[in-house]
Amino acid sequence: MTRDTRPPRKNKGDDRLAPRPERAAVFHEDKREPRDIRPWGDAEKKPSRPPFKKHAGARAPQAPRGPSPFRRPSMELAVLYGYHAVREALLSPRRKKMALFCTDAAAEKLNGEIKAANIEVKIVSGDDLTHHLGRDAVHQGVLLEARPLEPIDLSEIENKSGIILVLDQVTDPHNVGAILRTAAAYNVDAIVTTERHSPDMSGVVAKAASGGLEHVPIASVVNLARALEELGEMGYQRIGLDSDGPEALEKTPFMAPVALVLGAEGKGLRRLSREKCDHLARIDMPGPVKSLNVSNACAIALTITRLKLG
Repeated sequence: MTRDTRPPRKNKGDDRLAPRPERAAVFHEDKREPRDIRPWGDAEKKPSRPPFKKHAGARAPQAPRGPSPFRRPSMELAVLYGYHAVREALLSPRRKKMALFCTDAAAEKLNGEIKAANIEVKIVSGDDLTHHLGRDAVHQGVLLEARPLEPIDLSEIENKSGIILVLDQVTDPHNVGAILRTAAAYNVDAIVTTERHSPDMSGVVAKAASGGLEHVPIASVVNLARALEELGEMGYQRIGLDSDGPEALEKTPFMAPVALVLGAEGKGLRRLSREKCDHLARIDMPGPVKSLNVSNACAIALTITRLKLG
């Protein structure tokens, strides 16, 4: 019998499992590099961070800010900003002023109003105001901390122009501010709003009102339906604005004094508010869009009301 002299057959994968010469050299104890066992203090120090180099678009590191000169927001603090809002507040005898913060340029521009209000000015930078109010606030270099205006009672409304506005849960501060500005321009006697579901009468509202907040008394009520009943007893003709109203506003018979009732954005007048109105009227639009922003509808309604009342 002939002996098989062929080399043994390799199993599949033997080539992968066999140590490679170079790998064996790396892990071989005799081939390892000696470790650095120098004490920590003798080790080379890490290179320090290179100094800040200003280039286009770069911002230098800012020093930590000190304690803020501004008061913390609270229910007893109204923060007003913007040139026209602060200017009218400084001139208003109804507004109790606490602290005024201005840039140099704004303080010079408001010099006469500051003297009339007899208030001390704290000079700050525009960045300080932006940091306090946020980047979205257009402060125009001026901020006034004051007490909120006290709301009036329905019985305290003075019937001068014969027109008041009733806001049924209008919550957007920009819309309420625009309505206040329009109401001041049309010399509206008062605005009636709800204690809940209405924005804070400062900040964005005051800025959007552009000073109108100081000239229009605001009556804040708990129950709007009950307030509409009381206005009816006081002799007010209550006209609710509704895009689906049965009659056009310009064809509605007007009789002073008039209370124009405006509904919330999107929802419109609530059921009880509609039921308490003497008339529901629409503003006819010739274009394909039949509804308007509540502040725009307010301006048109006041124009029509003024024309109808003479």
